[in-house]
Parts: sequence; structure tokens; C-alpha cells
Amino acid sequence: MTGPVTRPLSGPAWTDAEALECAMVVPETADTATFTFRAPSGAWFDYQPGQFLTLDLPLPGGNVQRTYTISSSPSRPLSIGITVKAQTGSLATRWMLDHLRPGMRIRAYGPAGVFTNHRHPAGKYLFISAGSGITPMMSMTTWMWDSGEMPDIVFVHAARTPSEIIFRQRLEGMADRVPGLQLRFTVEETDPFRAWTGYRGRLNQIMLGLMAPDYLEREVFCCGPEPFMQAVRDMLGALGFDMERYHQESFAAPARNEAEVPVLDDVVPDETARAEVVFALSGVSAPCTETDTVLAVAKASGLNIPSGCTFGLCGTCKVMKTEGEVHMVHNGGITEDEIEEGYILACCSHPMGRVVVAV
Repeated sequence: MTGPVTRPLSGPAWTDAEALECAMVVPETADTATFTFRAPSGAWFDYQPGQFLTLDLPLPGGNVQRTYTISSSPSRPLSIGITVKAQTGSLATRWMLDHLRPGMRIRAYGPAGVFTNHRHPAGKYLFISAGSGITPMMSMTTWMWDSGEMPDIVFVHAARTPSEIIFRQRLEGMADRVPGLQLRFTVEETDPFRAWTGYRGRLNQIMLGLMAPDYLEREVFCCGPEPFMQAVRDMLGALGFDMERYHQESFAAPARNEAEVPVLDDVVPDETARAEVVFALSGVSAPCTETDTVLAVAKASGLNIPSGCTFGLCGTCKVMKTEGEVHMVHNGGITEDEIEEGYILACCSHPMGRVVVAV
């Protein structure tokens, strides 16, 4: 009986001058699969966890290039893997799921990218992701697991349903064996006939405080759809987090180098900037600063806006804004449709200049 075939690391590392050969396709969830590639020459793979590859895919209408985050870890250098999820109208990813099979060869370019914990070493990490944004987090977590040192990671992931949590079983298997990997999943809705004991609903400030009470001490990496990342930045900023320790990766345009990393020009209320709240129904106008809330200004002016939680959760303080702009970071107490209609939550809305409300 012969033993297992081994492939010791010898020779050069893979470069994108050589095509990749698909070695394995592993289904993860519905419309999601991991594609594992090898170098036909036997070359090994050298990259940083969290980086990405650009694939040249032979679609029927002509080759197209698409960028995918590497979900494997460089601590396992004999192969390289990407995990893809087909979105509505996704031609390239749909082609991969339907047609890319073991033995096929495609061109690939990279690896590249600056979204990696190797550039920001820390003792404690907070990974926050949604959907297929989990892929770089999986790569970085696997690297730390394989390093042989106890990780300290709070791994927060948002998905539509529990069955759509990519890598769930793999992550739970790792977390079962080390206390330093803490998994925190939240879903929009549950699967029929299957109990769900985790978090439910949109990720918010209160939920984040429960998931990672020491979030102020952690280096934060975030990846997901742009609205999701914007919401995460807003809640962290409102909680007083040092945003120099926040790092994110864009689905649409991942940065190849530091020069391509976009400047995050988020709205941050300024305690020195003057503002004003006009309570139209009461005939009261009150000067304030951007860091004041509409609710606080109302109370200071002797007006009563019914309120409950004061965290943007219960929705009791919902009022109509008729003019101006506010910076609102809520915790689910208002819907997007209500915001479109002009409603705000007074407890967590900061006036950015002159604002008129129907109070």
C-alpha cells in the first residue's frame, strides 16, 4: 500500500504568467461555490490573506475580467481558492457556477490588494461582513488559525437567512476548538422549520455592543455591500470608535495599492459647527450645535416629543422633517420607506445646519 502523495514546496512561487487549472468545485450555499485552483507546473502560491485575484473568464460573448477575493489562506500554499456568489444579473459568476469544472484552465492576474491584517497587526480583531464579504475574513481567520497561536477575533456576519451563511460549518468547527474565535451571526429572516437562536435583524449599535463589548479595543475589518459598510461606519463613528483603526474592502472596486484606497468622507457631526432646529407647529426656533440631537433641543426648548429608548430602537420619537438635513444613526426604529417620506427619529438625528420639523 502506498502512502499519500505529497507536494513539498520546491521551485518558484506561482506568477500570473501561468494559467490556473481548476482542481475542485465545492458548493457552499445556494448559488455559492468555492473554486480551488492549482498551478499546472506545481508552483506554490504566495500572497497575503485578504487579497484578491482577477480572473479572465471566457464568456460566450467574449472574455471578461472579474475580481474575486481569495477565500483560501497562504498558510496552505499548494492551491488557491475563491468563493463566488451569483447576484441578480451576474453574468460572469453565473458562468463560473454553470460551466467552470475541474481540469479547465483560465488566466488569472494578481494576487493584489491591501485589505489584509498583515498590514495592520493587532492583538484583537473585529471582523464585520455581509453576504460574500465574508471571504477575506475567512482567509484572515484561517491564517491566524494555522499560525498555531490563539486568535482573538470577534467574527460578526450578516446574512439573509441562516442557510445563506457561507462557511458556517467550517467556522463553527474552528470556534468549537478555540475560545478566541467568537462567532456572532445575524439574519434578516429564519429558515422554515429550523430553530435559530442567534441574532435577528439589521446589524445596529446595540447589537454590536452585545456582540463585542470591547469593540473600542479592536482593529476593525469590514467587507460587504456599500450600504452595509456605510451603516457600519456610521454606527462606529457614533460610538466613538477611532476610525484610523477601521479598514474596509469594496465589492465594486477593491484597492490594488494604498493610492487606490478611497478617502472615507463620512458625515461626522462637529461640536463647534452651529445649527438650528425650527419646531414649525410650536413656532419655536432654537440654536444648537451639530452634536445635539433634535430630541435634546426640543426638551431644552420646553417642548415634548414622546420618546422611549433614546437609542433609535423603539421608534416612539418619530417626527416629520420638512426642511434641511440631519445625520441619523438609528437602530431599526424607522424604515427606509419612512425615511424617504421625510420622517426622522428625534433621539438620534443631529441637525446639519438649519432643520425644520413638524413639532
